[in-house]
Amino acid sequence: MVLIQNFLPLFAYTLFFNQQVTLADDSVPESELTIVGTWSSKSNTVFTGSGFYDPVDELLIEPDLPGVSYSFTDDGYFEEALYQVAGNAKDHHCPTAVLIFQHGTYRELDNGTLVLEPYDVDGRQLLSQPCEDKGISTYSRYNQTEVFRNYEVSLNTYHGRIQLQLYASDGVKQPPLYLAYRPPNMLPTIVLNPTAASDEAQATATGASAKIKRSLENRYRTNAVKESSLNYTLWWWLGAILMGAGSTIYFLY
Repeated sequence: MVLIQNFLPLFAYTLFFNQQVTLADDSVPESELTIVGTWSSKSNTVFTGSGFYDPVDELLIEPDLPGVSYSFTDDGYFEEALYQVAGNAKDHHCPTAVLIFQHGTYRELDNGTLVLEPYDVDGRQLLSQPCEDKGISTYSRYNQTEVFRNYEVSLNTYHGRIQLQLYASDGVKQPPLYLAYRPPNMLPTIVLNPTAASDEAQATATGASAKIKRSLENRYRTNAVKESSLNYTLWWWLGAILMGAGSTIYFLY
């Protein structure tokens, strides 16, 4: 009897906890369980957008920790940001690091398979092998179509966050991704660095580059300019004159 009494509180707590989990899962509207948004891995340091890749100067920006991020729009565009570090079993001082940026369009097939088709001229890869490249990383174009057999969007009740579970083309379960931004945080969905085969194409590329640059520069800025109605120079000289006059009066009297 004593043993049963000791386990009753634990049993009651388990029932209550399971009930709470079920209610939490049911409380998420079906409209929120969609792939649209920016998703990031558990490290929560890798995100798509201008913080990872600068298309104007063509720079890949290294995050604090490795991870992966995907963004999807509701009209068929995607973006990928990947930062991976692999150890070297023979020499722990020689890890290999890679940063990859891709974006383009995606399709969802009738069977739930996701096909990500990047713009072949925009993908970029930065490969670092410090013990082989003498400290000079290799920067190159990158283009790799990705296929995920299927995916699931659900509420992770442990973390209290909406989760995206991707499955590789062979069905292997990938590390979960968690919703970070909705609407997604992405670069413009157009081709960012088109190759120019003619003067007209070059002009188009230049115009697109200028447009992207203005977009990135203005993303966190405002056109308002704070102006002050006070003339600080006038007030400084007035203060100096008054201090001088006060000192003169003090010494004379």
